[in-house]
Formats: sequence, C-alpha cells, structure tokens
Amino acid sequence: MKLRTVFAAAMAMTLAAGAALAQAKDHIKIGFVYVGPVGDFGWTHEHDQGRKAIEAALGDKVETTYVENVREGPDAERVITQMARSGMDLIFTTSFGYMDQTIKVAKRFPDVKFEHATGYKRAHNVATYSARFYEGRHVIGLIAGHMTRTNTIGYIASFPIPEVVRGINAAYLAAKSVNPDVKFKIVWVSTWFDPAKEADAANALIEQGADVIMQHTDSPAAMTIAEETWKSPDGRKVYAFGQASDMKEFGPNARLSSIIDNWAPYYIERAKAVLDGTWESKDTWGGIREGMTKIGEFSDKIPEEVRKQAQAAADAIAAGTLHPFTGPINKQDGTPWLKEGETADDATLLGMNFYVEGIEGQLPQ
Repeated sequence: MKLRTVFAAAMAMTLAAGAALAQAKDHIKIGFVYVGPVGDFGWTHEHDQGRKAIEAALGDKVETTYVENVREGPDAERVITQMARSGMDLIFTTSFGYMDQTIKVAKRFPDVKFEHATGYKRAHNVATYSARFYEGRHVIGLIAGHMTRTNTIGYIASFPIPEVVRGINAAYLAAKSVNPDVKFKIVWVSTWFDPAKEADAANALIEQGADVIMQHTDSPAAMTIAEETWKSPDGRKVYAFGQASDMKEFGPNARLSSIIDNWAPYYIERAKAVLDGTWESKDTWGGIREGMTKIGEFSDKIPEEVRKQAQAAADAIAAGTLHPFTGPINKQDGTPWLKEGETADDATLLGMNFYVEGIEGQLPQ
C-alpha cells in the first residue's frame, strides 16, 4: 500500500507539473483599460508607463494595447468585453469603478486573466492590486504641516471611497503632528480627471486661505494654478505636490515633492506569471517598502531639517517601524478609534469611511 501511495503521489505531482507547463505560453496579448487619457500626467500616465515597461522587458513575447478615457459603469463593461473577445490573455482594469464590471466580464471569459486596480472583489481569474498611497501622504503631510504659513492646507478630493478617505486622514494626522494649528479645507470634485474642475477647486481653496494644495485627482491643473501664484504681484506663493507622477515640469517653483505610483515592476511580474503558467488570483497591496509608492525628490525650498524628517519618516515606514495610523486617534465625532500605540489593521483601512478628529466638514456619502 505504501508503494501504491508513493506512486500515486508521484503521478499526481507529475500531472500537476504537466498542467502547469501546459498553461505556459510563448506569446501573450495584454490589454489595459484606462479611466483617463494617457496624457493626464498623473494616474493613467503612470499605468501606461507600466505598460511600456512590459514591452521593454519582455519584447516580442508580449503584445499590449489600451483603451483610454473609459467611463466607470456600463461603458467599462462594453470595453472590457471587447478586449476579452479580441483574444487577450491578461487584462488590467485600472480604476476602482471598474470593479463590478471586471467581475461580471470575467465570469463569461474564464480562460482570460484579469487584474483590477484598487478593488477588493476577486475570482479564480481575477486578481486585485493597489498601492499604499496613504504612506506617501503621511510623508508629504509632514512637509505640508511645516511649510504652510496660513496654517490652512487645501485638499482636492475625487470620490469618497476608502482609498481617498485614507489619504486625507493620513495627510491630516501627519500635518497636525508637526503643526497643531493646521486646518484642512477639502473640496470634493466628483471626478478623477477634469482639469477645469480641478483648477476651479484649487482657486477656491486659495481664496479660502490655503497656501499648500494637496490632491487626489489625476491632472496637474492644481500644480499649474499653484505655480501661477509665484508670478502674482500680490506676493502670494502657494505650494503643491505631484500626484501619481512627479509633475515637476508644471510647478518648478510650487512643487515641494510628489507621490509617484510605480506600477512597472508589478506589471512585468504578472505578465511573466502568465507566460510561465504560474499566474494565480491574489491580492497585492504594496507601499514604500515594496517600491509601489515612491516619494519624489524634495524641493530645495523645504528647509533641510524638514527634508531630513520627511526622509526619516519614509525610511521608517519602509522598515516597518512607523505606521501612519498609530494611536491615540479618535474619529471625527470624538469616538475613540485607536488606543495609545495601537495601529490600524488592513481591514479597517480598506473600508475606511470616516474622518479622524480635527477634520472639519461632512464626509459625502
């Protein structure tokens, strides 16, 4: 019986290895669905840089294509379906609002691999991935708290999803830790990419006294508005931060630093996994340590001691010795959330739907 058992186990391993080899491919087609234009100089731009990195790394083993400016909702389902029908082996859907559509299409195309950015729903052929952007917002929040002269920081927010709420809370807590008098003014624009609305929001925040602008939208419009103040005769000088990409060219004076999304290593890894037959559905949430979230070069307008503090924070986050959400922290209504020294767990962060204590205004529902 033992010999039979050993033989059966060996056969099972051989069959499994054969199945894995059968799934390996010499050439694959990869599709990308983008919520904005590749020329947004922000979110979509960085995803497209990742697409180009796949081509550079894997050469004639891959063929990539993309569709840009795809609205979240029914239009996304149509585009994803067309991609799947066109013979794609791997499809990256790169916006939170594509989640349900990705899952729906994946059920109809079980042999196609799907990767959904920033979502939480998975299936046997659907993986999820995101970056811990809130870690970067802690770092730039520290800088903003030091650099504001009016103690008013403006924040342009897209949609009240956990990813965006996490970022606001992380930035505020960091700014407050170095400047107890700091206040956040938040404008919700209900769009990921609309340069005109983003510019209007930036101007409105500046009118309300903000001299540092942060954003969770995709265009460099806010950076451009901040840069214009440096030419203004009234002496106002507003600072800003690059979002998703560096954006330095849009604000050579105004830009203090940036949060840079680095998707290339992940995209190359996942394409290789499809090629060699090892791809599997999983969730990936990388941050500064993994290199998915990068901090842009610090402006020389930031005092040296502040630059050192910001870099030390980034290094500590990477080392795992600093967590941006470490108690004591209360919710906006004063309800205790985290005790002294307690850190937030990933489940709470992934579902965050509240402001922390000190942030003014109501979180949209």
